[in-house]
This record gives sequence, structure tokens and C-alpha cells, in this order.
Amino acid sequence: MAEPTEVRPGGDVFARLTSPYRTELLAYCYRMLGSVHDAEDLVQETYLRAWRSYEGFEGRASMRTWLYRIATNACLTALERRKRRPLPSGLGGPADDPDGPPAPPAEVPWLQPFPDRLLTPAADDPAATVVARASLRLVLVAALQYLPPRQRAVLILRDVLALRAAEVAELLGISVPAVKSVLQRARAQLGQVAPAEDDLPEATGEHQRELLERYVAAFEHADVAALMELLTADAVLEMPPTPTWFAGREHVGRFFRTRVLTRPGRFRMVATAANGQPAAGLYQRGPGGAHHAHAVMVLSVSGAGIDRIVAFRDEGLFERFGLPRALGA
Repeated sequence: MAEPTEVRPGGDVFARLTSPYRTELLAYCYRMLGSVHDAEDLVQETYLRAWRSYEGFEGRASMRTWLYRIATNACLTALERRKRRPLPSGLGGPADDPDGPPAPPAEVPWLQPFPDRLLTPAADDPAATVVARASLRLVLVAALQYLPPRQRAVLILRDVLALRAAEVAELLGISVPAVKSVLQRARAQLGQVAPAEDDLPEATGEHQRELLERYVAAFEHADVAALMELLTADAVLEMPPTPTWFAGREHVGRFFRTRVLTRPGRFRMVATAANGQPAAGLYQRGPGGAHHAHAVMVLSVSGAGIDRIVAFRDEGLFERFGLPRALGA
């Protein structure tokens, strides 16, 4: 027999107190797991656990800290059974033959992009969303996946969410000195794989929007020369689930020229945003003239141009980005 709802009073109060944290918990779980699919599942699990134990919540910690404790435990348990989610550049060196076909898809749990549309700004603190997007940059989330799960949690809780060391210690059930030690090791390891802060792309700006518009136009018109003008000298192209990736403007341009942008009209694009970066849904023309979902392309930009393109060839991402599966002829 189902448990009567009367056994757990205060449902409206529970929803009112916990719902403001759902978006930031989703971003937190995504940083931990590298998957928006898994993050949504873990947030659901977090709220279910919180609801079941709500009557025992005594308020000794804040509601936010209590929810993060539950979410962290859920993430750490999940990570015991899952492998690190990389990008192709995390598995080996770049390919040196852009004219040849890329390697077949690899059975790897790849890093996924995070749709900006899921970051609902708090009514009283819109700046919080800007900060969240900056800390969700794809290259940073990829770097976080190199850290052991507990180091990952401590680094995010302290450096991204700005929780006090004492709060993190209570949350994880360890001492404050232990938190400081774990954080020091996490920062040192992250510094070896993450880009310097000064090298990261800007989170917002007219320059970013302009580059995306020019990129879309070049792609739809199969204008490789125009595309090359947008790329930095050290631009990188990654295409999960294909493990092959390319580094350098010439290699990236040659791959697009010989393998992708073979004729105008083959592709159409719809602008979007992911991980605080410009992005676009890529649609490939089918036999009947309609264009069908093919990939979500996330661009990393700097003052010099586009320095990284990650094309996630996963049609399942389109729904989460609020994009249609097809565009009419």
C-alpha cells in the first residue's frame, strides 16, 4: 500500500524552502559528473532523499548546506561506479592527417555540454548566473574530471560555491585541516591540466555574438576561407564520440574543406548557448530536403577569435537545448 501523504506534513513548506536551490544543485552535479543527463537524475535523487528525511531536519546547518550534503553524497556514490568523462583531447594526441577519415566512434562516456537555458537566474541576484556560467566553461569542467571525486567536490564547494572550510568539513564529515589539505592537492592537480584564467574565453560580449553569427554564415555557405579567418592559429576541433581531433588552424580548415563543408546548403544552424559559451545546433540536409539534427557545436572564443570547437554528435542533446529535431525544407 502506498504511504499516505499525511505521514509527511509540510510538503508546501518543503517545496518553498528547497526549490530555489534546484538550478545551482543541477550545475553542481554537472560539474561533478560531466553529464547533464546524470546531473538531472542526481538532482531528482537529492530531492527525493531530502523529502524523505525532511522531518528530521533540525536546522543546525542551513537548508542550502543540507541539500549540498545530500547531493554530494549522491554524486560520490555515483562516481564510484562511473569512469571519468573526457573530451577526445584527453585521450591522446591530435591527428596529423585532416584529409583522411576520422576514427570510428569510441565507446567512451564522453563529457556533455550544459545548456545555458537551464540556468534560471535568481530574481534577486542575476549576477549569480553570470558567475555560474563562467565556472561552467567546457574546458574547466573537462579539467575537473581529472580530479578524484572527493577532491573535485572540495574544490567546487570551496572555490566555485564559496562555502567556508568549516561548512565543507561538516558537509563531508571530515576535519577543517583535512579540507584544506584536500583543497591544496586539488588546486595543484587542476593547475596542471586547466588553462590559466587569463587564457579563458570571455563569458559575454558583443564580440562573442559576432563571432557566432559569422561562424554560422560561413558554415551554411560552405565558405571555408571565411571560417579560417575566424580561427586562431592554435585552434582545436573535437568531435565526440569520434576520438580523432585536430589542432592548428590549417589542420582544422583542411578537415572542414575535405570532409564537411563540401557544398553550400548541406548544413543549417540554430544559435544557442552552452557552458556560458556561444553554441549552435547543427542540422544536416536529408534526402527529402529537410535538415535533421546532427550535432551541438560549442565554441570557445578569445579576443583573437575562435580557439576551440567541440561538436557533440548526440541527437539526444537537442531536446535539452530546446532545439527541434528537424528544420523544414
